[in-house]
Amino acid sequence: MFAAQEDCFEYLQQGQLLLGLFGEAGPLSWAVWSVPTVRSGWIQGLKSLAQHPGGLHFLGDSGAVDALFSLQGDSSLFVASAASQLLVHVLALSMQDKAEGSPSLKGSAWPACAQKIVAHVEASLCSTTALQITQALNVLTTTFGRCHSPWTEVLWGQLSPLVAHLLDSEPVPATHSLVDLLLSVARSPVFASADCTLWETIARMLSCLSPMQTGPLALGTLKLQHCPQALRSQAFGVLLQPLACILRATAQAPGPPGLLDETTQGCSMTVDTLLSSKSACVGLLCQTLAHLEELQPLPQHPLPWPQTLLVEAVVIILRLCDGSAAPSSSEGCRLCGTLAGCIRVQRAALGFLGTLTLGTSSWELVPQVFAILLETLKSPASSPTVLKKAFQAVLHWLLDSPTPPGCSDLGPHTPLFLRELFPVLQKHLCSPCWEVRDSALEFLTHLSMCWGGEANFREVLLASDVPKLAWQLLRDPESYVRASAVTAMGQLSSQGLQAASDSPGHPEVQQGLVGELLHILSVDSEGFPRRAVTRVFTEWLRNSHADVVQDTEWFVATVLQMVSRDLDWEVRAQGLELVQVFLAQTLGQPNPSCPYAVALPKVTPPSPLPEVLRTLCQMQIFDFAFRALFDCDRPVAQKACDLLLFLRNKSAPCSGLQEAGDSSDVASVEATLERWQVGEQGQPLGSLEPEVVLAALRSMDLEGLQSRLAESSDHVEKSPQSLLQDVLATVALLEENVADCY
Repeated sequence: MFAAQEDCFEYLQQGQLLLGLFGEAGPLSWAVWSVPTVRSGWIQGLKSLAQHPGGLHFLGDSGAVDALFSLQGDSSLFVASAASQLLVHVLALSMQDKAEGSPSLKGSAWPACAQKIVAHVEASLCSTTALQITQALNVLTTTFGRCHSPWTEVLWGQLSPLVAHLLDSEPVPATHSLVDLLLSVARSPVFASADCTLWETIARMLSCLSPMQTGPLALGTLKLQHCPQALRSQAFGVLLQPLACILRATAQAPGPPGLLDETTQGCSMTVDTLLSSKSACVGLLCQTLAHLEELQPLPQHPLPWPQTLLVEAVVIILRLCDGSAAPSSSEGCRLCGTLAGCIRVQRAALGFLGTLTLGTSSWELVPQVFAILLETLKSPASSPTVLKKAFQAVLHWLLDSPTPPGCSDLGPHTPLFLRELFPVLQKHLCSPCWEVRDSALEFLTHLSMCWGGEANFREVLLASDVPKLAWQLLRDPESYVRASAVTAMGQLSSQGLQAASDSPGHPEVQQGLVGELLHILSVDSEGFPRRAVTRVFTEWLRNSHADVVQDTEWFVATVLQMVSRDLDWEVRAQGLELVQVFLAQTLGQPNPSCPYAVALPKVTPPSPLPEVLRTLCQMQIFDFAFRALFDCDRPVAQKACDLLLFLRNKSAPCSGLQEAGDSSDVASVEATLERWQVGEQGQPLGSLEPEVVLAALRSMDLEGLQSRLAESSDHVEKSPQSLLQDVLATVALLEENVADCY
């Protein structure tokens, strides 16, 4: 807020200039006004103006609100949205004094600016133009979403009859915006107590709209914290209708009697939609499956949850898509023809099937789920995206599916399924499609991560050619696949499941996986595989991998020598993460407040600090960290700054290294760092002594640098002055208006 009166006066002058620029007598032509950036900047200027003393009154008197009404229909969606948002902002500001007032306050007693906006909304709701109705509904949706003061209850009481009257139209206008408004009102804490008119309007809307239109409203209703049980049952019935229709059309029993009674009403309309056209059928099924997938993990999902029904419905949908279903009814046959080979529905069904493991208690469902997933993975007609979804669903059901009492962790069906799965996995690792190879490697990585210690899994994996094929994909022509192969081999190696190093054709294989990954880090032309290598090496160091602990210092120094020359900033940043892990293991855990602190297993007690610092100098870790401190990519510089601060703080209590050493050496290091800071990084630091490094660290303002690096790039002042300058700068691009503008 501007405390001084003269500041406020100056601010209003700037606002007057903003408004005067585009009035009928304003100096700027409509050609200038046609630039969306100019209109957007004008709106932002008004928003800033409204927040200052006298600004709101000024806007009401100057006609700016009327201009905002007009801009709601702007051709630029960004400008139209900004205008609606500002109308809500102005309404909320004008009602601030009424925020704590009595909710019985009549609208006629509201400030003039608020009355003007509400009157405009009322007129728009009574309009016969869908666009005007949509604009009014959007303003109300934002209002009830942002403003939770008692006056909003008065506003809803005044406007709810007009909103309900929209349902009498045929067709109902602006249904999407109408759904958004009703849910926005229902979520408001002002309406936490039962508002019969609100729930009645929602119930009426659920029964009169088309299945595609009611889906979002049904989902939103079920996600509400407070909602009448009868309305929840109605909404859940609406969501289940398409799946119930699928089961009936394919002669599947729709669950126990009474379970889906709510789906009877409106079922004929749903069937008509499913059979009307392929696009309508696909759209409705995809929306339904997505909504149920979103609802499943929520604590407020309906109970009882019809798990068996849903699994059976998804399985039959997948069979309709792959052509293996054999329905006897005419509706089922039409659905079979409509959904045959439909990738969109397959993806949606597999995504939902993956979430159905949550809360599953019926282990009898597992065999039919495994069967359809295996068929999908085996089918040559399955697209790469379908296979990816199938792999993800397999993971969910392998890791989370229930087991009967007394069974092992893998359950009775899993070992047999794995023996059938791995030949299919081998086939996909050899697929001519790189997306399929990539998905198969990702699946292998996650499976090994979760089950690498299970004896049955290890037996099946090592008896297959999967590890050998994964090794060969380290040389895949596609960089994404090479990166996934690096990650997979890193995980297999961590579990002792890597391929034997006797594959012919690659001399590097004889050096083991470490040599192969170092080769990729040094010569691969693409960034993705190199990033994957540095992540794997970091995890190996963190988890004390056998190939790392043999000579940890050599390992870290060798990796950093390659990483320091890498042109990819993510590789350099990951190199700093590797150093952070190494330091935490040798010096102790970093301060938990550090944003880059890593969780590490318990390690041996830290070595004496002077000895560690000499080792770090010999490994050229300081050279790497100082170069990274002046990196042109901010994330790298941030990590380097945090790392050096950690080192400086750790070295503070060291009594044996307090002396600064030879002053000429310190001056030389500081001079070199100054040249690096301005981009001249050709000269190396040379051989460093711990005392010199510590002296250089203490002389640097690392805290100040850390603060500067933490600032976002758009932290410049956003004042009315700067907004006005933005508008003028944009206008200046149009040469014919430069003189008039200034």
